[in-house]
Amino acid sequence: MDYTLCGDYRLPNLLPTQEEEYDIGIYGQKYFRYIKEHDRILFINLLTTGKLNSYLAEIDERAQEMKATLVKQIAEQEGINEALKEQNQMEWVKRMNSIRSRIKEIIWNEIV
Repeated sequence: MDYTLCGDYRLPNLLPTQEEEYDIGIYGQKYFRYIKEHDRILFINLLTTGKLNSYLAEIDERAQEMKATLVKQIAEQEGINEALKEQNQMEWVKRMNSIRSRIKEIIWNEIV
């Protein structure tokens, strides 16, 4: 533990060190709510060590990478390409939205 000299006394530094601020996306925010409600030990440990923000940013980044990879793979498997987009835009949008909603569920189940 670190201490600070105040006059004749050494007082413990109870506040965690300041960590770098990261932008947290939707998956990081959802994961934050989840661990705050369901995994209090992990939440308190990350909070007191000052690593909560970087941990959530890492989770969010991993989820975004997984999303990009899965969208590309599933679109190729289902034959969704630029030709379909040119021929029938509404069908392309419908199929891509379907893929995105399935991927949200996949990512949420993988992360949590």
